[in-house]
Amino acid sequence: MSYKTLLFMPGNNPGMLQSSDILGADGIIIDLEDAVALTEKDAARILVCEYLNTFEPQSDIFIRVNPLDTPFFYKDLEAIKNLNITGIVLPKVSVESMEALDKYLTENNLDFKVIGLVETALGLEMAMDILSRSKKVIGVLLGAEDLTLDLGAKRTKESEEIAYARSRIIAVSKALQIEAIDTPWTDTDDYEGLRKDALNAKELGMTGKALISPRHVDIVNKVFAPSEEEIKHALRVVEGVKAANEKGLGAFSLDGKMVDAPIIKRALNLLKMSGDYKEEYDGLLK
Repeated sequence: MSYKTLLFMPGNNPGMLQSSDILGADGIIIDLEDAVALTEKDAARILVCEYLNTFEPQSDIFIRVNPLDTPFFYKDLEAIKNLNITGIVLPKVSVESMEALDKYLTENNLDFKVIGLVETALGLEMAMDILSRSKKVIGVLLGAEDLTLDLGAKRTKESEEIAYARSRIIAVSKALQIEAIDTPWTDTDDYEGLRKDALNAKELGMTGKALISPRHVDIVNKVFAPSEEEIKHALRVVEGVKAANEKGLGAFSLDGKMVDAPIIKRALNLLKMSGDYKEEYDGLLK
């Protein structure tokens, strides 16, 4: 599944956890790290386990555990290993933490998916190596707040200070064929700023965006959802591919523009995101 929206929820807030299914996000990230004070770590862990053992959320659930260099990393993993969740968000991702998580999941025969959270200068520069360390990785999430702090840069709404980070994350994600999830927009009341920021991220190549406010879900879903025009064009590309394959052609022209493998792949990915993909398209890109 492709995640247009991944909504963070504090692991120590029972009211928000119970409302997760009605908020419209593609996935929920239950946070055991930044949103939970040191004195509440144990209580939050117990609450999350009780919630997920009692209820059956329909949304895909990820849990952000605490970093490897804290005493809570393995406590979190031990607590959640028997829960029915989709996966884990690994904060301040590094070679050491990715290898440690992959080893733990393998030894415990856990089929959890992993999203690596890049939020340090070293993590950014080593992202390709880090994310390649586990076959369980399905996405990379940019954490701009901690990253800019590590860089000594001022975080701004214009986000020029993270332009390089965004581009690098996107390039790595495309090379590894995983999802590229953009950093959250932290001004909960600036909806127009959020829309522009999400649109910029999408145009750069991000596949979705993390969120910290339920009020941001609908806006970001609309930004990242394929438009009717995009879907129609993708379907025309698919039909063109079928015709070209019947004629033994490797490329063809559509609306006066050459259509080759990258264009076809983009159309197929868009149809997967929109829900219009069909099994019969599996063999189109040879």
